[in-house]
Amino acid sequence: MKIDNFFAELKRRNVYKVAVAYAVVGWLLVQVATQVFPFFGIPNWAVRLVVLAIVIGFPIALTIAWAFELTPQGLKRTEDVDVAAQGSRKSHAWIYVVIIGAALSIGLIFIGRYTAFRSAEDARTPAAAGFLPQKSIAVLPFENLSDDKSAAYFADGIQDEILTKLATIADLKVISRTSTARYKSKPEDLKTVSQQLGVATVLEGSVQKAGDKVRVNVQLIDAKADSHLWAKSYDRDIKDVFAVESEVAQEIADSLQAKLSPAEANTLATAPTNDTVAYDLFLKGESQLRAANASLRPESFDQAIAWYQQAIGRDRNFALAMARLAESRLSQHWFVETFTEPELAEVKQTVENALALAPSLAQAHVAHGLFYYYGYRQYEQALAEFGRALQLQPNNAQALEYSGYVYRRQGQWQRCLDTLKKSIEQDPRNADVAGNLAQTYCILRMWQDAERVGKYALNIDPADVIGMRALLLAILNGSGDIKRARGVLATFPSANDLISSSASGIVASVTGDRAYTLVFARDFKAALKVWETSADTPADQRRRLSAKATIHALADDFTGAQADAEKVRQLLEERLRERPNERVSMRELIWVYLALKRDADALKLARQAVELLPPERDALLGYSNLAGLAEVEARTGAASDAIAILRRLLTIPAGETVSVARLKIDPVWDHIRNDPGFQQLLTLKEHVGP
Repeated sequence: MKIDNFFAELKRRNVYKVAVAYAVVGWLLVQVATQVFPFFGIPNWAVRLVVLAIVIGFPIALTIAWAFELTPQGLKRTEDVDVAAQGSRKSHAWIYVVIIGAALSIGLIFIGRYTAFRSAEDARTPAAAGFLPQKSIAVLPFENLSDDKSAAYFADGIQDEILTKLATIADLKVISRTSTARYKSKPEDLKTVSQQLGVATVLEGSVQKAGDKVRVNVQLIDAKADSHLWAKSYDRDIKDVFAVESEVAQEIADSLQAKLSPAEANTLATAPTNDTVAYDLFLKGESQLRAANASLRPESFDQAIAWYQQAIGRDRNFALAMARLAESRLSQHWFVETFTEPELAEVKQTVENALALAPSLAQAHVAHGLFYYYGYRQYEQALAEFGRALQLQPNNAQALEYSGYVYRRQGQWQRCLDTLKKSIEQDPRNADVAGNLAQTYCILRMWQDAERVGKYALNIDPADVIGMRALLLAILNGSGDIKRARGVLATFPSANDLISSSASGIVASVTGDRAYTLVFARDFKAALKVWETSADTPADQRRRLSAKATIHALADDFTGAQADAEKVRQLLEERLRERPNERVSMRELIWVYLALKRDADALKLARQAVELLPPERDALLGYSNLAGLAEVEARTGAASDAIAILRRLLTIPAGETVSVARLKIDPVWDHIRNDPGFQQLLTLKEHVGP
């Protein structure tokens, strides 16, 4: 009976109600702390403090509920309250507290789950779902402690070589350098870093170089617990730096209990060269190549190539330097200046030399794959080489990324999407991969996905050109909202003209997407201002004059176009005599001819561009070239031919160049806009998805 009386007294004193209400409100506060605090960058210790305060407060709340009652006259001791009077009053306020608190808690749970789901969809990283594989590591940038601050390239090289060795181990997940380079040497919040990269452990390090001596300090950290697993310091001669890299990689593998095959163990113990001077030159080339790939400046590629060549001059057996030399030259060919056949033959010889010296070097197979891809668009051979590189080095992010791009050229859209998403798992902070995924969504007319992933790319790197173009096209081609597109454009760095580096076949590739967004708004004066800057190189001069002449032509201002068009015509014709198949120059000359009213010449060259690179050979640029031909036909009176091409492009993945929303606002179609056939296109249901 006493126990029954005790529980009855608990009920009378509202202890049950307070317990339920406290639990619900406490749970709500926990949800707010865990879901909202990280958004504002509030550290994790604050979340733990909130949870601890709630736990400690629970017995205190129950004690107060037992000892006191809330009455219309205020808070009174329970013994002083009239029991009969209290029983006649039934307050339902606690019920409302419970219901409202429960509803808010459930809402926050769903918001948190939805956010995690979208993040996982965007980046496809295990961290987004809260899963961090134990055998996973990110090697953060090594701090340069040398008195000579220009020796930062040497610290970067030590980090890169350790990472490269680890990437060989199939039993480990190793994050690419492209992603880790976006962090400090010693970030303040390692837990956030590990979640963003999807790894359980992080390696921090520093390098101090003085004369022929080097000190390397490294520490392996359990990022989830923010605790050191081990730390070591190596004081060695420069010539022993390769042994240090191998020892560190082996220590990490042992600590993470990674199983190594004999081949993997051999790779960990192998040095890329025995010549420390050659290695130093190679590291300078690596640093310069990263700068060249970021800027696409010809002089940066030239300097990187020179460093690699000097390294090879010191060590004729330096296969890794040969592979990277070939890669740098192929990137120059693809993004900057089309090579002649003799130049491509030189690159081929470099790749073959690297493979002959080191047939099991993954980077040599990546270079060979790039030769097939960038050099001749031989896709099956390229995929075979990238596949071999992944067999030799399972964590090779480059090979995976390039495979996705090759699938896109082949028109294997679903395989392209799957591979690029997998690539982002391997390289979660690589803005270029994310930007290319967003671009692929544009091609497939999956506008919401394109916009979301484009924003993700720009969140990683606000200056990423591919991400900027993808986000802009997702808005313009998806909805035709020019006002919103201009608003987004205003947030991009003003110095970037947003030129397509892949030599797209449409007119916007001549003017750049920054200027063409203004052309959409028919603000031709503002579009011309984009190109008022001075030209630094012959290529810049050709591009600037071509863009201005094209904008004048789109505005039907042929008088204004005359001077620039005539000047650049001579430059472009001379350029094409030297390099007959250079797509960038062909596209620029097509529109220069239109600006000079040489319609027959423009049409002939546009058809030649399609023959040179038809859709069957390149699904990405082939259909873009077709769209470019349709533009020229629309401007030269061949309306029915242009409309036939547009109808075809609306039924296939070609959303980067043609969409119904874009057709409605693009001035390039003004000459055929009132044609019944063109108007019918605006009612068609366009192809969406892979």
